[in-house]
Amino acid sequence: MSGRLADLSGPTITDAIGTDSVVLLPVGAIEQHGPHLPLSVDAVIAEEVASALLTAVGDEVDLWLLPTLAVSKSNEHAWSPGTLWLSSETMLRVLDDIATCVATTPARRLVFLNAHGGNTSLLSVACRDIRVKHDLLTFLVHPSLPPASGGTSTEEEFGMGIHGGLNETSVFAHLRPGEANMDLAVRRVPDWMAGNTSVRFGGPVQFGWTSRDFGPDGHIGDPTGANPELGRELFDAAVAGLAEQIHEIAGFDFRA
Repeated sequence: MSGRLADLSGPTITDAIGTDSVVLLPVGAIEQHGPHLPLSVDAVIAEEVASALLTAVGDEVDLWLLPTLAVSKSNEHAWSPGTLWLSSETMLRVLDDIATCVATTPARRLVFLNAHGGNTSLLSVACRDIRVKHDLLTFLVHPSLPPASGGTSTEEEFGMGIHGGLNETSVFAHLRPGEANMDLAVRRVPDWMAGNTSVRFGGPVQFGWTSRDFGPDGHIGDPTGANPELGRELFDAAVAGLAEQIHEIAGFDFRA
């Protein structure tokens, strides 16, 4: 039995959810994505990937989705009016509060499905803190590992299409046909960093940045070639990869 936790009634929780259940929290963001995309991109991707994942593995894994956490750590975009964001301290408290609630159920496994690269480091911290405090088995997964954290991006973007670029715009165009305004899509790739081997997105040196550091439009990448067909391929591949990860998570436990 799998589904959405919020659809259960209170008295049925302990019957529906057991020690083998995997509880998954989709985490998105409401933040600027340049002139061609709406603020909702990361929240939409998190919600749609989680829903597709439930369909893909729900008959094989006892998977339960929590409501998507749409507002998260997005202060690298705080300069742009309309971006909604939580401080690091607030975000960690919110995640701990959610874990406190999950810990009242018999479930032992809590997964964060993160669709916003700016959350990655903080969610890793939360995984450790929640493991220590609540004795839950905690996991962090992504539809695709963010390029700024070592994931891949296109050669045309020099591996630095990290925000509103080709792949993300294509996935959104697939999920929400007609909502990406491609007439406003322009290339904004930090070519000047392409020759760096260390201080660059995906390099071994981490650095603080805001999206406005790379130009006035707020996106970092080249969305001009984005298309829904590519988006469908990327989305399907992400769901297939996550399905394998969830199967492994469902059977994971520590051994003395």
